[in-house]
Amino acid sequence: MEEFKYKLKPEEIKELIPSMGYCYASDMVTVDGYKVGFMHREAREEEGDSGWRFYSGFETEEYVDDEHNIMMFDVNYIANLDPAIIPYLKLRTGAELERVEGTDKFERI
Repeated sequence: MEEFKYKLKPEEIKELIPSMGYCYASDMVTVDGYKVGFMHREAREEEGDSGWRFYSGFETEEYVDDEHNIMMFDVNYIANLDPAIIPYLKLRTGAELERVEGTDKFERI
């Protein structure tokens, strides 16, 4: 099996947000180090699922369809990679946000 090299090592992760469960995130964010460009919250799949999904915005449909390119992470891990997401994490299911280019702000789409 291929070994992944994630952007942050476990010892580099700080507790930035209260525990809210897991999310799914693209390898473009967690491995390649792109900032979150698109985030949305869907209905929980199961207990522990925050519903949040994070993407760089550069993923193709083919890329997203490959299950090896999306992994499960604690939401706090993604917050450590890109703290700009933190103010939006309390939004409800159905929220869809896109980063305003060149800023740390997101807008609803």
